[in-house]
Amino acid sequence: MTSQLFSPLPLRSGQVLKNRIAKAAMEENMAGDGQLPDGELLSLYRRWAAGGAGLLITGNVMVHAEALTGPAGVVLDERAPLEPFTEWAKAAKSGGGAIWMQINHPGRQVASDMPGVVWGPSDIGVSLGKHSGRFGRPTAMTPRQIEDTVARYAVTARRAEEAGFDGVEVHAAHGYLLSQFLSPLVNKRTDRWGGSLENRARMLLDIVRAVRAAVSPSFAVAVKLNSADFQRGGFDADDARQVIGMLEPLGVDLVELSGGSYESPAMTGRPADDRTQAREAYFLDLAEDLVKTSSLPLMLTGGITKRATADKVLDSGVAVIGMGTALAVTPDLPERWRQGREADRAMRPVSWSDKALASAAGMAQVRHQMRRLARGSSPKPGTHPAIALVSELRKQRRALRGYRAWLTKSRATA
Repeated sequence: MTSQLFSPLPLRSGQVLKNRIAKAAMEENMAGDGQLPDGELLSLYRRWAAGGAGLLITGNVMVHAEALTGPAGVVLDERAPLEPFTEWAKAAKSGGGAIWMQINHPGRQVASDMPGVVWGPSDIGVSLGKHSGRFGRPTAMTPRQIEDTVARYAVTARRAEEAGFDGVEVHAAHGYLLSQFLSPLVNKRTDRWGGSLENRARMLLDIVRAVRAAVSPSFAVAVKLNSADFQRGGFDADDARQVIGMLEPLGVDLVELSGGSYESPAMTGRPADDRTQAREAYFLDLAEDLVKTSSLPLMLTGGITKRATADKVLDSGVAVIGMGTALAVTPDLPERWRQGREADRAMRPVSWSDKALASAAGMAQVRHQMRRLARGSSPKPGTHPAIALVSELRKQRRALRGYRAWLTKSRATA
């Protein structure tokens, strides 16, 4: 069976994706000693590489060793040894597809028990009602800290290319640092990084310029952007349209559209304002509108599990379909689609009324499947979300002890 789904996609950098299917980024939280990729992460990506996707995008790799989304996050900075990343790139390219590294800074979305820094455009914390204490209280970044962070993104991108990755994706969605700067609800600055959308987008645009200048012309540079934050008065689809226009002249190859944040987890089908449905292709309606004006190829991620949905998304004008959870459950789904087959299993749904807790449990379920894949086991999508969440919390506590010790040692030798 053939369709646009399995046609190649040439990009502005000259890179050609072998098909229109991408494994979207999922936060693995599987770093080994020293916050580095290890054998399990390599095994996981070999499994996905064999599944037939034209592009694999890693879970977020952190640009700042003192600012992690979780204690088992991978860090690639100036001091990190390159060999583990070289092996990761080789494993991910073993199936003939491309591998891009998603690069990120969490900003204020850092757990309150984590060492290091909690930064944001302003000192406004994450609001999750009774769960707000899960996150640290941020301090507003100084101009010097903003400029240093821009430089860190460029360093990580340059080193990713040196390690053999084919591109990077700058994460500016899901409520992380760059998404925080874009949000009028979180960014209350009155200097050149706050106020108008042009100012709120300044840090993202400076990072893209710095990254593009640090890598070769044939190295892909992509951006992950919220189609909307799904919070009243927040970053919306019209803002997304304008930011895509700002990115176009900067040498960007692709913009991935998603949505939501910890405060409004639309990326899991559970937005705070109920404007998406827990259905296939959560953000398709917004993407269809953005495609009309975008001069850049767009990738859509969120809830795609069936071949018919993927074809519908491509028919709308979207260039690439991204899948996360579906490939954690069925890592060879692209090849199945090529053969005219569908997935024979699905993740057990989380129907808890507490959206924040349900989102955490859903992410724990996905990580549980990824760890099984990394060990060479079959996925077990029927695992109860409560069991997955408790297991994840235990692993996080162990990882936190290791991260604290590593960070203390790193600071002492800096």
